[in-house]
Amino acid sequence: MHPLEVARPAPPLMQGGLADSLFETADRDPLLPQLARRSDTSPTTWSPVTAVELRDEVVDVARGFIAAGIFPGHRVAVMARTRYEWTVLSYALWTVGAEIVPIYPTSSHDQVGWILRDAGCVAVVVEDEQGIMTVGSVCASLPILRHVWQLDAGALTDLVEQGRAVPVTTVESMRRIVLPDSTAVIAYTSGTTGHPRGCALSHRSLASPCDTMLAGWGHITAPPGQQPAILAFLPSSHVYGLMVQGICMRGGILMGHEPDLRAEALSASLLSFRPTFLFAVPFVFEKIYKNFLRKAQESGRGAVFERAVRTAQDFAEAAERHRLGAGPAPGFDLRLQHALYEKTVYRKLRAALGGRVCGAVSGGSPLNRELALFYSGIGIFVHDGYGLTETSGGITAQPVGREKFGTVGRPLPDTEVHVADDGEILVRGPSVFQGYINDEVGTRAALQNGWLATGDIGRLDAEGYLSITGRKKEIVITSGGKSVAPAALEERLRVHPLIHQAVVVGDNRPCVGALITLDPEFLAHWRSVLAIPGEAHDREVREENALREEVKRAVAAANSTVSRSESIRVYRVLSEPFDLANGMLTPSMKLRRDAIAQRYATEIEAMYQMSSRTSRQLTPVDPYNWDDADNVFR
Repeated sequence: MHPLEVARPAPPLMQGGLADSLFETADRDPLLPQLARRSDTSPTTWSPVTAVELRDEVVDVARGFIAAGIFPGHRVAVMARTRYEWTVLSYALWTVGAEIVPIYPTSSHDQVGWILRDAGCVAVVVEDEQGIMTVGSVCASLPILRHVWQLDAGALTDLVEQGRAVPVTTVESMRRIVLPDSTAVIAYTSGTTGHPRGCALSHRSLASPCDTMLAGWGHITAPPGQQPAILAFLPSSHVYGLMVQGICMRGGILMGHEPDLRAEALSASLLSFRPTFLFAVPFVFEKIYKNFLRKAQESGRGAVFERAVRTAQDFAEAAERHRLGAGPAPGFDLRLQHALYEKTVYRKLRAALGGRVCGAVSGGSPLNRELALFYSGIGIFVHDGYGLTETSGGITAQPVGREKFGTVGRPLPDTEVHVADDGEILVRGPSVFQGYINDEVGTRAALQNGWLATGDIGRLDAEGYLSITGRKKEIVITSGGKSVAPAALEERLRVHPLIHQAVVVGDNRPCVGALITLDPEFLAHWRSVLAIPGEAHDREVREENALREEVKRAVAAANSTVSRSESIRVYRVLSEPFDLANGMLTPSMKLRRDAIAQRYATEIEAMYQMSSRTSRQLTPVDPYNWDDADNVFR
């Protein structure tokens, strides 16, 4: 374990459950704004909810749960987007010692039925009528399910009314018997293959990364003298979203909720809420960058923006070398150029995010190094980290003052990370889960001699920084025996503004291939900027050829980062994205690789056959002699 460069006080020893922090804050600082609730009539207006107001609302809802027969150890599912009521519900349930089972609201009825049965839920809270219909379709197979509450139909109001006869002292008594090692959440893994598995997470394991992050990084979440403010838009049904909520509630950070992840809705909320810090996944940072670029090009300032980007990256890279003791600080000319773009470009970019964002955290998957340099160069330091459901969130982070872009940082204090001989990352520490419910075999396989086998592969450098190179089960092995980790290539492809998604394939094939989808917004913008003159048919042909060349350049750029034998030699651009609706993504937005390979088996076969016909080689094909990448559009 490597200690933080900046010494911070150790978090206090946890004595009770997660709900205790809310009650302690309300006693210590009752008027502290804890949540910000958006007005129903004015979406840009946020009203503060103080710690004591939130505590009282949580107590009233907890009384309703007690009246409904919800007691310690009972499991209650919450199937809703990230919204104000999610926080109230979770703390009310933890107050009475119940265990929360988060379910993505977009889950199919089969997935919902499986989770409710596997977890043995006695109640479920849904968001809307669609949720009622989904749960209703599986109720016949759920004999112990006693309650279904609907948020949009006034569930919280009904619970408060139902609990009026329950004494507040009863709530207090139940809260005090919750222990740190009691189970707080049954979080189901995304299930890229087969049924998802329920990870039992204790109050202690969920609190641990939150308290560690607050102790070591809390001081960078806002400028001195300001209360930090974080807009929660990641799904609360995912452990990352729960960690963001825990950091806010345990750290006295003002928290707002945005349930709509569409770009226009998120942009509007950022402008009105004006967060000081962001928690997001790489896709969000990629999308924000592409929107910056698109708007700059639309206003005729594309060339200026691109020069500003290069300057920001050069400045951030020089600053990185200096803080790591590997080179001088940015020189005079670079500082002068950076200062010019700060006045003309960078502050406008920050203003588009509300004008107060001073830093961010990226998680879920590694953030591209060039993208991290860009954000750092414009004044938004993005700390990349690593964690998974089985570790209750973060287990590594960039140490303050010693950040190294392109890595996910160092292990958090009290957490150990080891890389096995086969490259698999092993972890142990206070945030590791209790095990998979109803799956002793899976638990024993995951927890080996006190170490959690993560299934991820990576490497630790000489200074203890961890780099993630992929998933063990996702390694592509070509027919020539070359092992290729797809994540780096896919990440590099997505950097190009036109590329929305990419899936690397090639198992038992002569070379590496890729399925690519295009970003519809940027594609429309690209077509409008291209503006090829001439007759409609000729224009379409030339536009299509130009698009092929642009995608070919994106593939070539990705290939420049790997060896020739690892490079993408064939690819196909698909006409539809991978999304939840077509079953190609998990609810946490991870690729369902097996499902993609099965759905697009014909396209995969066709792109290899086309190039094999060109090469005129039947057996075996030498990947080094494989033709140039096949840019076939579907």
